[in-house]
Amino acid sequence: MVDRDELLHRAAGLVPALRDRAALTEELRQIPQDTVDDFHASGILRASQPARFGGYEIDYPVVLDIAAELGRGCGSSSWCYSIWASHNWLVGMFPEKGQKEYWADSADVLSSTSFNPTRAKVTPAKGGYKLSGRWDFSSGCDAAEWAMLGGNTAEGLRWFLIPRRDYTIEDTWFVSGLRGTGSKDIVIEETFVPEYRAADVAEMRVGQSPGRSIHGSCNYLIPHTTMLSYTLAAPVLGMAQGAVDVFEEQVVGRVTYTTGDKLGENSSVHIRLSEAEAEVHSARLIMKNDGEEVFGQIRRGEMPSINQRARCRRNQAYVAKLAVRAVDRLFEASGGHVLFNSNPMQRFHRDAHAASHHFGIHWETLAEEYGRVRLGLELKNPGRI
Repeated sequence: MVDRDELLHRAAGLVPALRDRAALTEELRQIPQDTVDDFHASGILRASQPARFGGYEIDYPVVLDIAAELGRGCGSSSWCYSIWASHNWLVGMFPEKGQKEYWADSADVLSSTSFNPTRAKVTPAKGGYKLSGRWDFSSGCDAAEWAMLGGNTAEGLRWFLIPRRDYTIEDTWFVSGLRGTGSKDIVIEETFVPEYRAADVAEMRVGQSPGRSIHGSCNYLIPHTTMLSYTLAAPVLGMAQGAVDVFEEQVVGRVTYTTGDKLGENSSVHIRLSEAEAEVHSARLIMKNDGEEVFGQIRRGEMPSINQRARCRRNQAYVAKLAVRAVDRLFEASGGHVLFNSNPMQRFHRDAHAASHHFGIHWETLAEEYGRVRLGLELKNPGRI
């Protein structure tokens, strides 16, 4: 039987290869096919995918733990894994006919995303919608057979499932961090999207999507916002752990340029390593606690309150903040050689900072919303929570 521990064991086995391919991944500006194949062969992409469609349907936090493990090897690969695996959870919240179409040919399907609706045009049509526009930052789009795209309708925000034949990819991804994610633009001139390939995000936010009755597991009863942006924070946590690993490897045996003293015997090195490891450990515990609390409540027949949902959103940003702080602490203590492209530390540093710019884990925004909830004020943007 495939369970959480087995999938984590398989993920750990992929870390050395991901680390070896990290430079190539950056050079290609997309995930190498060997890595995509490894993800499929290991089964980790199906961790929280509905059992009805070939998945293991394990509680969603397993995806976060796997992403954090993979991040030790390659930030871009972890980021795309987390995005792809999260979509195979989210598709289970779409109408049943849409799910059947998505997995019609195989259980091993990938989709990329851009939820930003600002350049999307959605007009009602008989049986669905006409959709056109441009969506940026679509991580992992080169390997994907589908795209999940955001658009505003008169009834509110919808996410649309679009097959590869109905959109083009424009290569805009020339960036300083997360280069290997290939987060290019999706462009649609105009396509028809049937109603069954549209998901009501407001329903998902309160655990009332069609997946609730189709699948019935806790994955489809939770408010999706309590876990979704951990999809972004978990890879950053993995990058921070990777930075700790690299720092420990590199500091042993090194001597200072000016005095010849062993760097590993320097007290400031000990303190920085201790602080960074404590930040990573704390971030991991925060993420673990939120998963256990939310899924525990659902199993007891309870629904997380608005306060708890806001706290989860705050924590998602705080986990990323702690992880970036840990990477910075170690990068600053790594000397001049950290600047060379051959040094994995510089890649963890660039990738972690790039990831932290995602709006889904923006600290000031989510901290403010939590503070407003705590003080009994209205949310500035209820859609965030």
